[in-house]
Amino acid sequence: MTREIDEARDWRGLDIDCANCAHRDRLAAGRCELRKACVHDRYARRIDRFFNWNPELADGYLSHPHFEVRAIAAKFANPFLLPRLLSDPDETVRWEAVRRLPARYQCELRNDPHREVRIRVATLLDDPDLLPMMQDEDYYVRIVIARKVAPALLVMMFDDQEVEVRRIVAQRIDAQWLGRMCRDSNAEVRLEAAQRLTPEQLSDLRDDADWRVRHYVATRLNVEEIGHLINDSDPLVAEAARERLAGEALKG
Repeated sequence: MTREIDEARDWRGLDIDCANCAHRDRLAAGRCELRKACVHDRYARRIDRFFNWNPELADGYLSHPHFEVRAIAAKFANPFLLPRLLSDPDETVRWEAVRRLPARYQCELRNDPHREVRIRVATLLDDPDLLPMMQDEDYYVRIVIARKVAPALLVMMFDDQEVEVRRIVAQRIDAQWLGRMCRDSNAEVRLEAAQRLTPEQLSDLRDDADWRVRHYVATRLNVEEIGHLINDSDPLVAEAARERLAGEALKG
């Protein structure tokens, strides 16, 4: 493995020949180095180091046949040359280009065919531009949005088909909507909502269909409202309720 890394080969697997390189004058000037900083090397780190040492050359490599060269060159190139890369066949190139461009260009990639591009675009955009992406077909794109947008906008994601998205909604949405989340079809979502309620608000969940929700209620509900939870069908719930009552009795 070490010998393979030490070999200086290009992206096609061919040996690199510094004598025939257009940048051989930079070798003498210390601005490139075989196996360390070379635009022709197959290793991304060496390509990146070359452009870090020679950023003024990046513009000339935006059409290079190897996608990694184009992608790394996009990190250093003149931003005015980057819009044409938004239609590049490789998603890495599109992402490296768009992250250096204004929001109006980023919006163009909200429907990019590759999920990783859409995920990253979602991290860049502000709330108004994220609204169309709330219906993205990829659940993780929607997760990123649910974690980012203002809580007031999360009402638009109440009924997302993905449980994890709705869990995040329950964690972040304005408190006035927690009652709505407590009626979710999934117990994990209801539990997330319950954990944000006051003890006084938990009484409606004493008869929840899921034992995990009832168990949480038993540990936090006002003691005088525990009632039939001491005889709950789930032994862990019943035990938690009885411990609460016993603890209260000891205080008295």
